[in-house]
Amino acid sequence: MKTGGISLKNINFSYKNPKYSVNTSNLIIFEDFNINFPPSKVSVILGPSGCGKSTLLNIIHGILIPSSGIIEKDKNSTISYIFQEPRLLPWKTVRQNIDLILKNHYEHKQRQVITKHYLEIIGLNEFADYYPTELSGGMRQRVAIARAFAYPAEIILMDEPFQALDPGLKLNLTKLFSSLWREDNRTSLFVTHDIAEAVYLGDEIYVLSSKFPSKIVDHISNHVPRTNRLSSNPEYKKIETRLFSLLTN
Repeated sequence: MKTGGISLKNINFSYKNPKYSVNTSNLIIFEDFNINFPPSKVSVILGPSGCGKSTLLNIIHGILIPSSGIIEKDKNSTISYIFQEPRLLPWKTVRQNIDLILKNHYEHKQRQVITKHYLEIIGLNEFADYYPTELSGGMRQRVAIARAFAYPAEIILMDEPFQALDPGLKLNLTKLFSSLWREDNRTSLFVTHDIAEAVYLGDEIYVLSSKFPSKIVDHISNHVPRTNRLSSNPEYKKIETRLFSLLTN
């Protein structure tokens, strides 16, 4: 699946600051903000909690509208959004949750094939007829990831989807995401405050400032092959060290 890049130019966005009265200035999140995400790459947006990462994704999606600026992406491009919580329909089974988002795009037989394919990849074939309440948190998030990739979207947005999981499960799901992504190299934007996630998943890593208005304080291109993204790799470790220095200073 070929996908285009995303470009934000001179974006301005602010929230009304609840700490102040309506007559004072709003909280400025982005001011003349510019960023370019290349096509068919995983771009990671890294920064501390509350620095505007999720706001940036919501602006790209169209959930939030900036007061001014330009967002350039293919007009016909569709988006899959993976949130911090799975957001599965509790009254539908695992199979039905995936099938539902495919109904407007494929015939029944093709939907069956696609659903089975992704259930096999995430290792939940035997749980296809279970309901979300019958699954663990990690299993539900695996379904959410499979659902996002099953949907024929050109762009995938991920908003800290692993933050509530324990370290071992988080590692397994980052590996799962990486294996799914390698199937079609869709343009993907991944928000996190976790350095290990950023270096493992990111082809391009953008670090946002901790203070508003949010700015890009660094941009690192990760050229370490995905099969060699290990802490024992000196180049991989070098990127980790650089990011750690940025986020702790």
